[in-house]
Amino acid sequence: MRLVIVSNRLPFTVQEKEGKIEFEQSSGGLVTGISAYLDHLKTLNTMEYVWIGWSGGSVKERHYDEVRKRAFSEYNSYPIFISERSMENFYYGFCNKTIWPLFHCFPTYAVYDEDFWDYYKKVNEIFCKSIIEILREDDILWIHDYHLMLLPKLIREIYTDLPIGFFLHIPFPPFEIYHLLPKKWRTEILECILMANLVGFHTNDYAQNFLRCVLRLLGLGHDLGNISFSNRTVKVDAFPMGIYYRKFFETANSAKVQKEKENIKKIFKSAKIVLSVDRLDYTKGIINRLQGFELFLEKNPQWHGKIVLLLIVVPSRTGVESYQRMKNKIDELVGKINGKFGSIEWLPIYYQYKHLSYENLVSLYAASGIALVTPLRDGMNLIAKEYIATRTDKTGVLILSEMAGAVKELAEAIIVNPNHKEEIAQALKEALEMSVEEQKMRNDIMQKRLSNYDVVHWADDFINELMKLKEQRINFARKLLSSSEKIRIIKEFKNTNSKLILLDYDGTLVSFKDHPEKASPDENIIKILRILSETKGTDVVLISGRDRNTLQNWFGDINISLVAEHGFWIKEKGGDWQLIKPLTADWKPKLLSFLKLYTDRLPGSFIEEKEFSLAWHYRKADPELSSIRVKELMDDLISLTANIDVQILQGNKVIEIRSLGINKGTAAAYFISKNKYD
Repeated sequence: MRLVIVSNRLPFTVQEKEGKIEFEQSSGGLVTGISAYLDHLKTLNTMEYVWIGWSGGSVKERHYDEVRKRAFSEYNSYPIFISERSMENFYYGFCNKTIWPLFHCFPTYAVYDEDFWDYYKKVNEIFCKSIIEILREDDILWIHDYHLMLLPKLIREIYTDLPIGFFLHIPFPPFEIYHLLPKKWRTEILECILMANLVGFHTNDYAQNFLRCVLRLLGLGHDLGNISFSNRTVKVDAFPMGIYYRKFFETANSAKVQKEKENIKKIFKSAKIVLSVDRLDYTKGIINRLQGFELFLEKNPQWHGKIVLLLIVVPSRTGVESYQRMKNKIDELVGKINGKFGSIEWLPIYYQYKHLSYENLVSLYAASGIALVTPLRDGMNLIAKEYIATRTDKTGVLILSEMAGAVKELAEAIIVNPNHKEEIAQALKEALEMSVEEQKMRNDIMQKRLSNYDVVHWADDFINELMKLKEQRINFARKLLSSSEKIRIIKEFKNTNSKLILLDYDGTLVSFKDHPEKASPDENIIKILRILSETKGTDVVLISGRDRNTLQNWFGDINISLVAEHGFWIKEKGGDWQLIKPLTADWKPKLLSFLKLYTDRLPGSFIEEKEFSLAWHYRKADPELSSIRVKELMDDLISLTANIDVQILQGNKVIEIRSLGINKGTAAAYFISKNKYD
């Protein structure tokens, strides 16, 4: 068994400089987390793995073999090569100008460009072709993030039984935001993701948003996160991503980091260091953070000269105009605050626009008494977790946005609304005044939680759940008829002199439709029924919940027996319709008027009236409102019919009320008793 990881980026970026190939280490939470897990697997030597992804830079075709050989030998990776034009439209286009802003709830930033969508599909197809080149039947496939949301379906079309997991590392937006995507795009994305066996998110909120979109747009409900789709069960669940806790803790304790920590403290003398480190992105709330710090300085002059905001902004998407505008605004705001409050001896903000090495980052964590992590929207935010992991003496205060996925696990931090600068200012004051005892108490709880559920635990959890689903599918397949059993049944059927075939209609011979009238039989069904009816020694009975007039119109000229209204009416072949037993329907008028009230309360629902039953259909109604109305109706019907001889049945998007004592089984028993079948 081999684990195949697929993500947009690999743990390295390939650059061609002066005709030579160079490999540079990649950064980012996804790459860091997965790399840590794969290092763990390598140490245990328990599972083979390969990591597939884009090579990073533009590489000439003559270097492809060289890059692949080195990537596999050094990183167990299989690089994919994509043209600059494709990446421009796929990555900088659809991924960063459509999905990224929309999924982070910044709809005004989103661009809906058909060319971007076409390239998104094209690049997903390129990934699929490259994966197929090395994929094996017994592999486990784990696809990561928003760049590759179409990939599960593309792979599933080729490998029908392969265990496929998909994990989204950014938020999944509420229905009201996701619904802004063009109809074709939003539907295709959901359907493609659902071709995975397991779909993971960082928080339950994101998982619920996804489930709600699936319900509203595809009409598919769920049972505890399990969705029936395309003859399979898909599980949707939350798996909060951890960090490599032990590595951060041990690095923070190393002599090199401790020395750098003391050097940093000397630079700022006795000033309390507030650390803000983020990628340049509008989702990170850097401007709001600066405004909150400015307000703090206005309200707390006693802290002038005693505090410094160490602002590290990591370059990101430098080619995107909106990011450059944001950087300009940050530059201006930093200058304004330093000019307003600073002096020759003290600058409130120490600002750097640069990349950081791992050890430099850990040194900054270790030296800073406060970490200010206030994104406007974030899938997880590992910076908050990394900061807590480096607090080896358990001191330090984390100020964390309630909009970050990490807040679910770091509830002991000071939680703020990042849109409210007054809260940020107040949180800074609270952090500065917090006693060492309280700092240690809070951090001790968070450190235990993070060390218990680290990145290895996160990945193991996901993969174990995926394997469990695979085993369930195998067990389910064992219950299905095998090829040999089908052959045996057909053989015995042919050798039998007297045969009875009982056929259900809706959901068996035809699929469920928005309206019952649309589910009329096609020519193929009619043809098959005629062939069966003319087969020597064979009786065919079609059993349906339909009314007898409909069945008579559809099948009256075929030599078969018919059962209408789930067994109330029976028509033996060549005979007339007859009731299976004397019945009355004096209860119908009262319940019919009651159902009409609910039809008015749920637009899209309608009533199908039959002689001895009533069916209330809601397939065309709003799925969310339907779930509420159905519960209300069921409760009311149970109360109303307590003293009436009727039964209430809940089917596929339908509630049916019918007289008691008759069902399809009764009708089937009637025909079985009529003759002695082999």
